[in-house]
Amino acid sequence: MKKVLFDTNIILDIALKRPPFFQDAYELFALIDEKKITGSISATTITDIYFISKKEKGHQETIQFINNLLEVLDVIGVDKEVILHALSLKILDFKDAVQISASEHNEIEIIITRNKSDFVNTSLEIFTPKEFLKLEL
Repeated sequence: MKKVLFDTNIILDIALKRPPFFQDAYELFALIDEKKITGSISATTITDIYFISKKEKGHQETIQFINNLLEVLDVIGVDKEVILHALSLKILDFKDAVQISASEHNEIEIIITRNKSDFVNTSLEIFTPKEFLKLEL
């Protein structure tokens, strides 16, 4: 079973039902239900989801979404070692460097994002949702 990390934008596509991205994100979560992949997010993604989703959905609905999310996805840690490694990466967006570092420290080899150009200089496989959904799992 492939271990994947979902970038924050994929989770927000689900939380906010953002067209036209919602359907692909929904299909990715179906792969988790079918036990074809194990999905993860970084601990920092949780606070980003809360901050962004709360503006549109309010506190209570956002908290409920996060609770439901945690029933389906693993949350990988962001500690001093992950941060120090992220600082050493040659990646302009520090938030993305943290995602890469956390993935590497948790033996996750795939990141799914809508912004592939943000994830450069890494040995990880980077896919858009559409690209990943085309793979034969």
